[in-house]
Amino acid sequence: MENTESLYGKKELEFAIFCIENIAVYFGKDPQQVYKVLNESGILHEYIIPEYEMLHTQSKEYIVQDIAELMAERGVNL
Repeated sequence: MENTESLYGKKELEFAIFCIENIAVYFGKDPQQVYKVLNESGILHEYIIPEYEMLHTQSKEYIVQDIAELMAERGVNL
């Protein structure tokens, strides 16, 4: 079985962690809970990681707001 780092690059994984931590702060939730919700909803592997090239060029505030809006659109609650 391949490890996650071989499926995604180190920069994508670091970015995913950055997003999880900042979404946790934004919602006042535990990062582990945020990871679980983003992973189970598909947002982590269908949006955050694949869109790394576009998203990582934006400000932290933009990234967090963008992901929060996507969560709302998909009915994903923390």
